[in-house]
Amino acid sequence: MKNKVLALVLSGLFTGISAAQHYIDPEISSGSSFAIIVDPDTFEAAKNEILAYKHSVESDGLGTYVIYDNWRKPDDIRKVLKNLYEHKQHPLEGAVFMGDIPIPMIRGAQQLTSTFKMPEKVRWEASSVASDRFYDDFDLEFEYLKQDEDTTRTRYHYYNLASGSPHYISMDIYSARMLPPVSGDQGSAVEQLKAYLQKLVRIREEKNPLNDMIVSTGHGYNSDAMSAWGGEVMALRTSFPELLLPENSLKFLNYRNAVFMKEALLTELRRDDLDLAFMTGHGTVDAQFINGYPDVSNPQPSMENVGRYIRSKMNNARDSGKDLEATKQRYQEWLGLNDKWFADAFEASRTVEDSVFNAALDIHSTDLKQVNARVAYLNSCLTGSFHKGDYLAGYYPFSQGKNVVAIANTIGVLQDLWGTELLGILHRGVRVGHLLKKTAYLETHILGDPTFHFAAEESDKYNTLFGARKTTEDTWQKLLEIQDADLQAYALTELWNKQEEEKLSEKLSDLFRTSPYEAVRTQAYFLLRRYNNGNFRQVLKLALRDNHEYIRRKAIYDVIELGATEYIGDIIDNYIYGRHLKRIRHKINWSFQCLDKEVLLKELHTKLYDNTAVYNGKELYDSAVTRITAEKKKTEELIALLGNPDTPRKELNYTLRNLRAYRYHEVIPAVIKIVKNEKMPQETRLSALEALSWYGWSYTRNDILQLCETLVKGKEAAEIKKRAQKTLQTIKDASRRPF
Repeated sequence: MKNKVLALVLSGLFTGISAAQHYIDPEISSGSSFAIIVDPDTFEAAKNEILAYKHSVESDGLGTYVIYDNWRKPDDIRKVLKNLYEHKQHPLEGAVFMGDIPIPMIRGAQQLTSTFKMPEKVRWEASSVASDRFYDDFDLEFEYLKQDEDTTRTRYHYYNLASGSPHYISMDIYSARMLPPVSGDQGSAVEQLKAYLQKLVRIREEKNPLNDMIVSTGHGYNSDAMSAWGGEVMALRTSFPELLLPENSLKFLNYRNAVFMKEALLTELRRDDLDLAFMTGHGTVDAQFINGYPDVSNPQPSMENVGRYIRSKMNNARDSGKDLEATKQRYQEWLGLNDKWFADAFEASRTVEDSVFNAALDIHSTDLKQVNARVAYLNSCLTGSFHKGDYLAGYYPFSQGKNVVAIANTIGVLQDLWGTELLGILHRGVRVGHLLKKTAYLETHILGDPTFHFAAEESDKYNTLFGARKTTEDTWQKLLEIQDADLQAYALTELWNKQEEEKLSEKLSDLFRTSPYEAVRTQAYFLLRRYNNGNFRQVLKLALRDNHEYIRRKAIYDVIELGATEYIGDIIDNYIYGRHLKRIRHKINWSFQCLDKEVLLKELHTKLYDNTAVYNGKELYDSAVTRITAEKKKTEELIALLGNPDTPRKELNYTLRNLRAYRYHEVIPAVIKIVKNEKMPQETRLSALEALSWYGWSYTRNDILQLCETLVKGKEAAEIKKRAQKTLQTIKDASRRPF
C-alpha cells in the first residue's frame, strides 16, 4: 500500500489537481476502480475502519482509492473523479463520500427532477436541489454561483445548470453518501460512521443471497388504486421469480391491512433474514407515512375520524393564531356539524390520545434503531435529504441492525415513477450502484455502501460487465437472450448506446408487442420514447390499451405532453372503459384541460352520446361535457389574459410560471408573442421563455425551437440569449428525460 502526497510529476491521472490532496492507491489491479472521498479529520479519526472497508471492497475484486483533503468546493472533487474515470486501464466506476464533503445545490435544472417545480425566487436553500449528479454525471455543465453564507449551511455550494449543458441525466459513475443523521443520543458523526463501517465489513462477509423481500405501500399514494398496486405485484413476480419458490419469500404489505400497519412493517424490517425492502408512500425529511385515518364504513369509527379531524384543525388554528370562532363556523358550514363536535377540541386528555394515535400511524427516526433489511428502497419524498442533517433515510444504515444501504430522495418525487425499474438485477448479485446509475433523477441518492451486492452465482461476471467502459454490441445481445426480465431490460439500455436507431427501434417495437416480462416491455416503451419516431407513435397507440396498468398510465402522460389530436379517441375510450382504473381515471380527467377541446367533445359525442351499452352513459357524458366546456372557457380566458397588454405584470408573471405545471398547448402562440415583444419587461420575457422549456414534446415544439434559434442569433440582451439557449437545449433533450 502506498500513502503519498499527490504530485503531478508522479502521476498522469490527476492532471491539474492540487498537490495538497493525499491518496492511498488500490492494492489490487482490476478492470474498473472505486474511490473513497473523505476529509482529513474524518480520515484520521476513522482511519482503521476506512481502510478495513477499502480492503473489503478490494476483496470483492474492485480496486479502491482513498483520497482525502480539505475539500473547499465541489469542483475539486469532480476534477479528481473525472480524471480517475478517464484512466485507460482502471477507469473509475463509482465513489462514496464520507464526512465533511461539499454539497452541490443545483438550480435551473428542475427538468432533471421527477416533478420539482418550486419558484427559484424562494430562498435558495429551499428552491435548490441537493444532488450528487454534480459528481457522477460528467457531461452536465454547471456555473458556480456561491457558497451559502449561513454558518449552519457552509457545505452548501450553489450551481446553475449551464445553458449549453445536456439537459438529461446519463451518469458516468455511481455515487453514494455515508453521512450519519446526527441527533439526540446517537453520538457524534464520526462515532456513527465508525460503527457503521465496522458493521458494513461484517455484513459484506455474509455472502448472503437475495431470497427474502418485502414490498410495502402507504396511504394517499398510487397504491390507493388497487389496479396500480396489482400491476406492480405482477411485474415484481416476473422480476423476482425465484422468490416465489419454497424457502424464499416475496411478501406484500398494504396499508389497508391494518389500522396501524407500521407495527407489521417494522416487524418485517427487524427480521434477521430480510434482504430487500421496497417501500412506497408519502414522506417528509423526518417521517415515512404509512396509514391515514382508518378506511371505514361503519358509523362509529367514521365519527371518530371526523372528531380527530376537527380537533386537529382547531388545534392548528390555535397554534397559528387564527380566529377560532371563524374556523369553527367554517367547518360547521362545510360539514354540517353542531357545537358538540368542537366541545373537546382542546381537552388535554384528547390531545394526548390523538398524539399517541397519530404517532402510531407513521414511521419516525426513533422507530429505526434496529433495521435488518440489508437494502431499503424508500420510494417517497424527502426522506433522503442528507443535506438537512437529521434525515430519516440515514437512520436505516446507521441503525444498530444489519441494514447497509438505503436509497432515497432529497426532494419531493412524482408518484407515477417507474419505481421498480431494473430492481431485479440486485437478485443477480449486481452492485447497488449500478442500479442507481441507470435509474436516478436529480434527487435520487444511495445512503451507505454503493458497492454492496447480494451473493449470486454469476455476480462477478455481471459486476465486471456492468463496470466496464468498453463493451460490444454482441455482449449485450447475448445478455438479452437470457430469460431474466431485468437483465434483458438492462441489456436494452446498453444496446440503445450501440445500435443504430432503425435497427434497435424495430427490436424495441417487437419486444413491446411480444415479451412476457413487464420490465422488458416497459423498458422497450421508455427507450422507444427517446426516439419519438414512427415506431414509437405506433407503440403509443397500443400502450393506451395495454393490460399492464403502469404502461397505460405512462402512455396517457405522454399523450398529454404531445397534445396530439390523433390519440384523443383513445383517451375517450379510456374515459369510458377505464373507470375502474383510479390512476388512469385521474390522468384522463387531467388531460381534458390540455387537449383540443373541440376534438374531445366531438369524440365524446361519437363514442358515448346515446350509447346505451354503457352503464350510466348519460351521466358520464354530461359530466365530461361539463368539465371540457369549463376547461375550454378557462383556456380562452388564459389566452386573453396573456394577450392583453393591460394585464398587471405581477399577474402575468405568475400565470407564466404556472404554465410549467400544465400543458396548455393552445396558449403557446400567445406565450411566443410575449417573448417576441421587445417592449415587454425583460423579467416577463424570461419567464415566458422558461415556461416554453417545459413544452419539449408539444406539437408546438418546432415553433419554440425556431423562436429560440432566432433569439440566440439576434441582437438581444445577454440574459435573453442565455435563457433562449437553455430553452433550446431543454427542448432538444426532452425525449431523453423519462418525465
